[in-house]
Amino acid sequence: MVYTKLMSQQVINRRIFLQMGLTGAGLFAAGGALRFQQALAAGIESPAFYSLSNMGELQRADSNGLKLPPGFKSRIVARTGAAPAKRSGYIWHPAPDGGATFATEDGGWIYVSNSELRDNAGGVGALRFNAQGDVVDAYSILDNTNLNCAGGPTPWGTWLSCEEFDLGQVYECDPAGKNNAVVRPALGSFKHEAVAVDTQNRCLYLTEDQRDGGFYRFRPDRDLPDISSGQLEIASVVNRDGKSFVEWLAVPDPSAKQEAIRFQVPGYAVFRGGEGVAIHAGVTYFTTKHDNRVWAYDNNSHQLSIVYDVETSDNPILKGVDNVVITPGGDVLVAEDGGDMQIVVLTPEGKVIPLVQILGHEKSEIAGPAFDPGYQRLYFSSQRGSLGNNTGGITYEIYRSDLT
Repeated sequence: MVYTKLMSQQVINRRIFLQMGLTGAGLFAAGGALRFQQALAAGIESPAFYSLSNMGELQRADSNGLKLPPGFKSRIVARTGAAPAKRSGYIWHPAPDGGATFATEDGGWIYVSNSELRDNAGGVGALRFNAQGDVVDAYSILDNTNLNCAGGPTPWGTWLSCEEFDLGQVYECDPAGKNNAVVRPALGSFKHEAVAVDTQNRCLYLTEDQRDGGFYRFRPDRDLPDISSGQLEIASVVNRDGKSFVEWLAVPDPSAKQEAIRFQVPGYAVFRGGEGVAIHAGVTYFTTKHDNRVWAYDNNSHQLSIVYDVETSDNPILKGVDNVVITPGGDVLVAEDGGDMQIVVLTPEGKVIPLVQILGHEKSEIAGPAFDPGYQRLYFSSQRGSLGNNTGGITYEIYRSDLT
């Protein structure tokens, strides 16, 4: 069953955002509510990335090759093949991909980044920042894995790193690197892309990077944060009164020993190349790259909508949809895999506007967008850089100089 046959075409507009609860209230992306509270406690009354609705047009490229709105600046925090922090000696990994940040007790934070290499050369690296935003340490938190693409942060402070191959696994990692990573086979063996945690409904949502892939929900047997066992389900879609709703079907064998997971469940809904996923205000947003769409799934009503479709949008500047991150104000940021090498903002007011564009990286993709805990900085990588291969990765930080 091809999902697109069930879904009425919708373009992003204010009505859809309001229907789906994107008004700035409720839960942020995994851990986002806590992070925003931490920002307020630190005396940050107006985080730079609270809302991006009123950005100006992109300006001439800066010295790092980034086109940014007025008042924004950039810096490079890591390059593949170089040591980001002199004292550690850790060499920043090739092919940086999905990422997230985690607050530290000293007022700083950690940015984790997947390495999308095959042949057991993949894993996850980490950058440690002090309270002033300086890189003070770098290290590995996962080694000897394959094609670590995206993943997702958990509200209990771990990073779920996803392997993107047919029998890929999810690894739960300690951002501080003090504890060994743990594989989580209950989350299924498939071509994983990303994962998001719904604390309200005590479950996880996962995307699959296949042209005929599925959209998954995992319900743990025990209370979070225990995700060692549980029921993996795949989405089917039904049409009621002109609207689309998800019904969840149990996966018989999440290990996929005999048959790929999606083929075990007749009637599953096809999503064409699942990519990033994030939760805000009780809604799970995820992208599908082969039809350039951004979806919104209401975690409580189970209604499913399209909030961006390149074929029907009034401003179809977003192409090659990939990783997703969301501001406290409800702006959905989508990184491009190729396209025009942009991060594009979908606002609650219905705007579709570019936040950043990287010039001269035509054979690369933007990966790993993540805000610092105070929402004052945004991190992301150009996976292959200007070289167009895995050795050219560059990790950036952008910030608003007009608010500092």
